[in-house]
Amino acid sequence: MDISVMLLVGLAMFGIGMLGLIFKRNILVFFLSIELMLNSANLLFVSFANHWGNQTGLIWVFFVLVVAAVEAAIGLAIMINAFRSKQTVDVDQYNEMRG
Repeated sequence: MDISVMLLVGLAMFGIGMLGLIFKRNILVFFLSIELMLNSANLLFVSFANHWGNQTGLIWVFFVLVVAAVEAAIGLAIMINAFRSKQTVDVDQYNEMRG
């Protein structure tokens, strides 16, 4: 497959993720949008690694997947804790941070 097609797909995925972060007010959509953006970066890493014949991009994919897994685990724990305190997942309800 041509690299330009993969570039367009990756940019479209990243754009959809960015739009989800900007326009939606739900914590679940925030985390899904961030995961979509990280997966688009993975797609581009793999595409460019294949195009250039260099395997360094595949190593970066591994690191991005580790970061995504950690982000999902910690984000889910924070989201469950926030839902238990306010009984909502709307971001606008969480306007103050307490220690």
